[in-house]
Amino acid sequence: MIQKPKGTKDVLLDDCDKWNETEWTAFSTFEKFGYKQIRIPTFEYTELFERGVGGTTGVVQKEMYAFEDKGGRSITLRPEGTAAVARSFIENKMYATSLPLTKLFYFGPMFRYEQPQAGRYREFRQFGVEVYGTGSPLLDCDVIISAYAIFTKLGIKNIKLKINSIGNMDSRKLYSEALKKYFSQFVDKMCKDCQRRINTNPMRIL
Repeated sequence: MIQKPKGTKDVLLDDCDKWNETEWTAFSTFEKFGYKQIRIPTFEYTELFERGVGGTTGVVQKEMYAFEDKGGRSITLRPEGTAAVARSFIENKMYATSLPLTKLFYFGPMFRYEQPQAGRYREFRQFGVEVYGTGSPLLDCDVIISAYAIFTKLGIKNIKLKINSIGNMDSRKLYSEALKKYFSQFVDKMCKDCQRRINTNPMRIL
């Protein structure tokens, strides 16, 4: 008997109702916050994720489902939505609208080749939002509050919010140099991935 591929899941009967309720709750909440839905392709050119997600990240180097199509082009099943939404925003000239803000939300299957474990699958569904038009930190608040509203409507309790920052481009550069200097004394004790990351992205070692 042929079974489902490793890292995938059948959603059956009553669970489908729960999924539908979750999706409807997210859709309706995002719309109340002024977000509009965007539907992006399930696959994109691999270059988009190498540039958008970062060529030195674990996602790009280890977890992407990438393959050559019949035309010899490298194609990747989307591992996340941000890069594709940004591509669509630029390609379709959505920045030309008269509105000061473009607030978008997306939902759909994503694919990452990682070790399946509790709550983590190689095919999974993901909601996401992207906002273009201003760098105001108030938009971060807007995203956080909309996510909190969804969790509350779904009855999720004991929510904790933790906010972190890896700084701006200048401070990140200085931090990376400091990490590179520090970790260089432990190279012989590191795994091959970390040895490579010292020169490409030392923050990934953490």
